[in-house]
Amino acid sequence: MDDLSGPGPGGDGADGDQPDVPAPVVAVVGRPNVGKSTLVNRILGSRQAVVEDTPGVTRDRVTYDATWRGRAFTLVDTGGWDPAVEGSEALAARVAAQARVAVDAADAVLFVVDAVVGVTDADAAVAAVLRRSRKPVVLAANKVDDGPGEAAASSLWSLGLGEPCPVSALHGRGSGDLLDLVLGALPETPMEPFGEQGGPRRVALIGRPNVGKSSLLNKLAGQERVLVDPVAGTTRDPVDELIELGGSVWRFIDTAGIRRRVRETQGADYFAALRTERALERAEVAIVLVDASEPLAEQDLRIVSMVIESGRALVIAYNKWDLVDEDRRNFLDKEIDRQLHTARWAPRVNISAATGWHVDRLVPALQRALDSWDTRVQTGRLNAWLSALVAATPPPVRGGKQPKILFATQASVRPPHFVLFTSGFLQAGYRRFVERRLREEFGFDGSPVHVTMRLREKRAAAGQARRAGPARRS
Repeated sequence: MDDLSGPGPGGDGADGDQPDVPAPVVAVVGRPNVGKSTLVNRILGSRQAVVEDTPGVTRDRVTYDATWRGRAFTLVDTGGWDPAVEGSEALAARVAAQARVAVDAADAVLFVVDAVVGVTDADAAVAAVLRRSRKPVVLAANKVDDGPGEAAASSLWSLGLGEPCPVSALHGRGSGDLLDLVLGALPETPMEPFGEQGGPRRVALIGRPNVGKSSLLNKLAGQERVLVDPVAGTTRDPVDELIELGGSVWRFIDTAGIRRRVRETQGADYFAALRTERALERAEVAIVLVDASEPLAEQDLRIVSMVIESGRALVIAYNKWDLVDEDRRNFLDKEIDRQLHTARWAPRVNISAATGWHVDRLVPALQRALDSWDTRVQTGRLNAWLSALVAATPPPVRGGKQPKILFATQASVRPPHFVLFTSGFLQAGYRRFVERRLREEFGFDGSPVHVTMRLREKRAAAGQARRAGPARRS
């Protein structure tokens, strides 16, 4: 199996002696179920694209950062492309349109064909479009798992796209030779710089199915970047898009809707849920979209808790506000206070992704949440404030002893983490009290705050025992 390197750490635009040179783009196209996403995973060296033995799993244009022999390029996985369905309103037609857009924007095209099945009418139609595009095309004859299978690949010469490259996306056979051909079709670029991550701030759009995540991304991007359909679960792969808002560039990540339980999903939906969790790990801040026209569901609360537990900054966007009447607004305020008490600190924005109403208010909310996420409080100021707090409200007595807070320090940011060094155990209620007062004093709007303690009781007892030792011996 060929050893394929995954995306380099500079994928978000970091370091860079040549920050203005964009990575070339390779569009992976082909009819449904020929193994495009499996080949993408092989190139990336990890299972990032959703794969299932069912046609039509991939639907949107999904971009990935990849490297080969020290060269960086952007890989665009597309849905199954059948030119025969274009021009209709069906979901398949819109998937095909996304593939055509990917070809238009690419520097080179990787055309994947099932060598076992041979050339179909759909393959021939796609090949005709690619020849007219004048783009460099690398023809991958997939599913050639052994030497005898290479004879089947020779029939693909009839497509008029040059010599087919036999490859097995499943087993990795011939993948290195294929990538060499891909690099040869791309324009010359600088070697991939490896350094610290930087670039645009990363925003994950999270929510249960059909709350308007893809509609919001399309509205922000000003184009149909991802497919929107009344049927819940249209999005399956996380979709990245660079969008300029408020004078800054942001990387938005549209994700699949999170259902009640991951174990309740099957097949592609199960892996889509796992990709959503991974997308949240890549993000710095999450926008949790809630359907304001419906009562808050248990899924909404679980998703908010998931973001808090992940340590990411949080903004809650109440979408479909154009469908909310006055009675619903009054009830919603009470609903939020009662059910979202664990996230009262998160900025709330009322929007309509369908009309674009107030979507511009997301940027100040995102910036405020990220600023809080990055905040560090000076140790001197923190302990002066803490001393006054403890003097006014000391910790409750536990086991006949009152624990003392000796001092505190901020251990880290992203999210802010405070450690209290104590002489005894602090009850959870008092730690929540300290967190609440921390927010009142220092802000932290939109960011989780972790407050932990470190006991010094045992250390003090050990010191007393050491001091008593010589006296007993004398």
